[in-house]
Amino acid sequence: MSRPSLARRVADAAEIALANRKYVTFVDVLTGLRWLKSRHLDMWRQGRVSHLEELAAVDADRLASAVDLLRRWAEEKGLTPVETPYPGGTRDRRELRFTATADDHVERACRTHWVTPGAKPRPAKVPDLVVVAPLDDWTCATCQGTGPYLIMEDDAPHCLSCADMDHLVFLPAGNAAMSRRAKKESGLSAVVVQFNRRRKVYQRQGVLIEEAALAQAEEQCLADEEVRQRRRDRDRERRADQDVEFQARMAAEILRLFPGIDAARADSIAAHAAVRGSGRVGRTAAARALDENAITLAVIASIRHLDTDYDRLLMSGVPRMTARDQIRPTIDRILERFRHLI
Repeated sequence: MSRPSLARRVADAAEIALANRKYVTFVDVLTGLRWLKSRHLDMWRQGRVSHLEELAAVDADRLASAVDLLRRWAEEKGLTPVETPYPGGTRDRRELRFTATADDHVERACRTHWVTPGAKPRPAKVPDLVVVAPLDDWTCATCQGTGPYLIMEDDAPHCLSCADMDHLVFLPAGNAAMSRRAKKESGLSAVVVQFNRRRKVYQRQGVLIEEAALAQAEEQCLADEEVRQRRRDRDRERRADQDVEFQARMAAEILRLFPGIDAARADSIAAHAAVRGSGRVGRTAAARALDENAITLAVIASIRHLDTDYDRLLMSGVPRMTARDQIRPTIDRILERFRHLI
């Protein structure tokens, strides 16, 4: 394709985007040229590829030409350049890369939104965190364990326990109002997807949200009989998963090691940590032997999610280990209080 021909196609794609929302982006041009499919764009935004260039249907030279032609067109139209961050849908909300070389000048050009004078562009939407329900066996890069879900960090799979997301519960897709309300109420949430081998796409299965948020969403939807039936089914499944005797022994051990905890909190920690198939600390061999260290880890997990800003820090993009460092004094203080009878 000649450069004049490409220039016309870039201008056409840019004009359409500008007419729709008063500004145009390089991503608009790529999709308008059909060099990038929407499913590939989703993969990039979710941080599942290292850079956008590897998903495009053309080589780096063609992408560079498109960036330059977009700039020339926008300057002729008198549009204002606004450099805009592109955070990824990863736990650390790292900046997304457009090119393999990661050249700073080219990356800035790709991030630039060209805006109609006087208009304000919307910031790039922060994608949802994405958790995968794997089809095949897999191993966590941190603990060498496994589980029903994985989340990618640093191009490696991690279980929800290692990612500090194992306190979340699964809400299946199918009720848009319920999912929307639960995500709104949940401080930390993630979309669950699974790969469809026949269609060769990741399909949404539901969301992982905080249990309290799910309860609030259900309360808001109680007018629907379908929702009431969902709650009954969920409660029945939960009761079937509970090992009542073990949870009682675990709660008693929590109270012995931490007499400052009230009985209701100890019961809640034991019930949460010991759900079958959850992969949580309460299901480990050490916990089932009522090992002191395993019991302490379960208590720490409860403090982390209920008594600190940990989930809010993660959701705002603070790296996991940095967030843990920030909340460690609070955890140590509460643990010390729990160790003594009030």
